[in-house]
Amino acid sequence: MTDVYKGITMKIYNSLTRKKEEFIPLCGNKVNMYACGITVSGEAHIGHAYQALIYDVVRNFLVKKGYDVTYARNYTDVDDKIIAKSKETGIPALEYAKQMIDNIDFQMRRFGVGDPDTWMKATENIGQIIDFISALIDSGHAYPTKDGSVYFSVESFPSYGGLSNRKPEDMLDGVRISNDEQKRAPLDFALWKAAKEGEVFWDSPWGKGRPGWHIECSAMNRAAFGDQIDIHGGGRDLIFPHHENEIAQTEALTGKPFVKYWMHNGLIKVNGQKMSKSLGNSLLLKDLLDKFSPDAIKFAMLETSYRNDINITDTIFPDAEKHVADFYKVISEAKKSGLTPLDGYDSGIDKDFDDALSDDFNTALAIANLYGYFKKADAFIKNGDGRGVNIVNDVIKNYAVLELFTMDADDYLKTYKKEDSVPEDIMDLANKMQQARLVKNYALADELRKTITESGYKVMIKKDGFTVEKA
Repeated sequence: MTDVYKGITMKIYNSLTRKKEEFIPLCGNKVNMYACGITVSGEAHIGHAYQALIYDVVRNFLVKKGYDVTYARNYTDVDDKIIAKSKETGIPALEYAKQMIDNIDFQMRRFGVGDPDTWMKATENIGQIIDFISALIDSGHAYPTKDGSVYFSVESFPSYGGLSNRKPEDMLDGVRISNDEQKRAPLDFALWKAAKEGEVFWDSPWGKGRPGWHIECSAMNRAAFGDQIDIHGGGRDLIFPHHENEIAQTEALTGKPFVKYWMHNGLIKVNGQKMSKSLGNSLLLKDLLDKFSPDAIKFAMLETSYRNDINITDTIFPDAEKHVADFYKVISEAKKSGLTPLDGYDSGIDKDFDDALSDDFNTALAIANLYGYFKKADAFIKNGDGRGVNIVNDVIKNYAVLELFTMDADDYLKTYKKEDSVPEDIMDLANKMQQARLVKNYALADELRKTITESGYKVMIKKDGFTVEKA
């Protein structure tokens, strides 16, 4: 679809075709999108937050462009890891999952990402999952085993591997090879797992058991949207086997292309290493939010294009906090200035933002543009020019899509004021010094500068104003 107002064609990188494609929904202006959510075997970490942020941004921008979007997201609330945690803690599996979902929801709301239109849980869709599996068995794409499990026959789906672009021998390196002798082929994957002693289970035509991981998303997608959807998102680590298996089981059942646009975000690395529990470098969202503002965490994540990996270093969030604080100071100054926006002034921010996000959601470019916007706004405001307020207002309006600058500026500055920030009394002296310079009262300006210097700070005069920092 081409934006009638701005003439901008929207493009999305499609992981299936491995190229950028013009975005044209399956049905007019309606967009159905689904993103794989969290397996609730532990607390939310930065990877969960990043994925939730990316698809929130996708949904927000599509809405801004005028699309009618329905966004569904799931919680995997029963699987091997959750059962293991249940045994470890002594808390029944479903109760443990509920507790974790409550904890994760709380942290995600602290982080400030929007809820999907539809939350889906595997345990609330058992009937749909059983029906889905039964239909696959009836069509010859799946088979039950003597112990009451059910497997998908990969051989029955000739185009298997199209998303990951892998050869059969490569696929074997990426899947768990079951010792179950009842499997017909190594790549066949479980749709239904027979319950072991003491495990949570549901009754099914094949016996007591629970769903496999991959079938959950296929069944929930179909329950929410039917046979086909426009966008399916997730982390790049889900391409194989999870999303590959989703395609196989869904298209085997429906005979239709399952997803028009597959989107995959990059992964989180910590000081160059892939983040994982085994390496002990998982960064819990709670811990980050106790140290940094949601804006700073989002800013740091969105500085990188979503398809690239993010390398979390010791300085990434402190540096982002400094930039965000500088921006909020300008927003605060605009608010306090009493200046009126200039009628008819076009800051260009609307078009810049749409240009960036329409090109495969290029948040990196959108974030880079902020430095110039705020520098220009600051100069206008200091000169009593209302165009500075126009710029600030346009930033706030557009960047709400990225879930940035949603706090009251003064509340932000009070809450996240850092030890190295300049005290208000020093800033007052610096402002008076600048005013004295502007009216050529250099004796007073020098006196004020001396007072500031004796207090341990220094003023640096710039073409468009001044800055103050510790000496």
